[in-house]
Amino acid sequence: MGLASLSWCLAAALALFCGPPWPQATSAPAPENEVPLRPTAWVPEGKITSVVLPKGRTRRLYFTLKKKAPAMSVTVSPCDLPIEWSLAARTLKDKPLKSLQWSTKKSTPEVWWRGPGTEEKMHGFTGHEVNTYEGPSHPRATIYILRLRAKQQATRATVYLREGQGPSGAFPLLPADPRVHTLGVGMTSVTLSWAPSASLAGLPPAQESYDYCVLANSRRNYPSLCAAGAGAGAKLEQKREEPKEGRRRVTAWPILKEWWWQQWDSEEPRSPPPSLAAAAADGHNPGLRCACRGTESVCTVSELLPDTRYYFDVFVVDRLNGTSAAYGGTFARTHEEARAAVGALREGELRWVTLGDGGPDSRQVFSFRPRGWQQSGLLALQRCAGAGKVTVTVSSKGEVLTSQAVGGDLVHIWLQGSPSYLIRLEGEGSGANPVLPGGLAASVKMQASSAYHRREVPSLPSTLEVKSFNRLRGCNTVTLAWMGTEERSLYCVYRRTLGEREAVAGGASALTAPCLGPESRPDAERVLCKYFQELNPRRAVTTAVIGGLEPGTAYVFDVYLMRRWGIPVMYASKMVKTRREC
Repeated sequence: MGLASLSWCLAAALALFCGPPWPQATSAPAPENEVPLRPTAWVPEGKITSVVLPKGRTRRLYFTLKKKAPAMSVTVSPCDLPIEWSLAARTLKDKPLKSLQWSTKKSTPEVWWRGPGTEEKMHGFTGHEVNTYEGPSHPRATIYILRLRAKQQATRATVYLREGQGPSGAFPLLPADPRVHTLGVGMTSVTLSWAPSASLAGLPPAQESYDYCVLANSRRNYPSLCAAGAGAGAKLEQKREEPKEGRRRVTAWPILKEWWWQQWDSEEPRSPPPSLAAAAADGHNPGLRCACRGTESVCTVSELLPDTRYYFDVFVVDRLNGTSAAYGGTFARTHEEARAAVGALREGELRWVTLGDGGPDSRQVFSFRPRGWQQSGLLALQRCAGAGKVTVTVSSKGEVLTSQAVGGDLVHIWLQGSPSYLIRLEGEGSGANPVLPGGLAASVKMQASSAYHRREVPSLPSTLEVKSFNRLRGCNTVTLAWMGTEERSLYCVYRRTLGEREAVAGGASALTAPCLGPESRPDAERVLCKYFQELNPRRAVTTAVIGGLEPGTAYVFDVYLMRRWGIPVMYASKMVKTRREC
């Protein structure tokens, strides 16, 4: 039984390997054997064809030529990234049978691909430059196949097909020296020049359809106008994806939103490419701007930032065909802004700063190094004269920590976390109230001191008003009251006798100047000094009885909150007249 089974298996094996082949079906090939070439993309002659290239996938484009076309040219323009592209001619030995039944609906290239034939490679190129194949047409080609592939990441490209010999005229021509030259560099401007395009050589002014577009940015040079748009779009998408709470608004330069493109049409203004326009409107692209301004080959790019590196590209644009050619870009660094002399602020030094009306005298810079390992300090400022605007900017290690206006009220700025600080004062004149005599816009009193024993800005009284009590006013004494703080501090009272004319006139002219500190007053005007502290801010009221006054005499009393650090806080002056008869 076992021997019979073994004999039967051996006979089956011999029949399988030595017998006749299985019968072949006459129907269409199975779908898994078909070449997936759908959808079919044809390249029209004389038109720009835009192609999207996914990463790692080959795009095939097809075209045929007229029978009498002796030559052809194919131009492939990558957008930004390098691509691979090749041109091949496929020749069929026999025409496809119309009676052949296909299992699925076929496009014409698929039918030709399945037929017997040969394929010959005519051209190949890899890179990100514009490349053109020019040569005779294939004598026996049935169909031409153009293959494009992007290896690094998805990108775009354009294809232009032309039948015949000679230049196509669809792309602007570059001169023999396609470089951009730098004529001059300033602090906020750069002047560029380049050789004129050969496409503009023989055209009369009325028929010129070309523009020079100058692109300036602080990132890199772009090989094409399409690459500039792609770079602006990528930066815009990156900014949109960032969390709103994590964004910090940085003004790269003041005219970022002032994009101007000259009219591509003589009657209606033409907008820049959508990606560039969106980036400009968003305001986050770092210094990208483009200007298309006629056919002049000299251009000055202005309103740039000092001490900044910029990249400049020039493109000649054909308005009729919608094509462009790129000159060789260049770069330049604007000159550094003249730095003001930096003065050192000593510990606890009271400094009077006068600011001019415009020019170098309107800005002054100081440095301060606090003592102690905590690296903390207190900066106090007060504008003393002038109606001009004064701004103080504190920075450390190139980063701006705070910037605010300085007015008549005392301003305290807490410094912490850095070994040194740069303090910049800038004044600006006011048209309503002209500058002070001598061309000064404002005068500022400033003091910086270390505060290693403190953790924050010292507290100020809830009000700086001084009150007097009419019932307690006598011929030789007056009683004053003012608000204090929860910190133990020294309060000093100064008095000044008014003459009869000043007492009758009264008003602001009789009061003490707000910047007149105790250091500028004689000791004879000081009447008393006392310490005071109240932990409850609502009850922090202290009083003082001032004696030794003359009957029927007007006095101006000033109260100062004295500290071991910072500028003394001056309360509002109070004018009181003693009684004539008691």
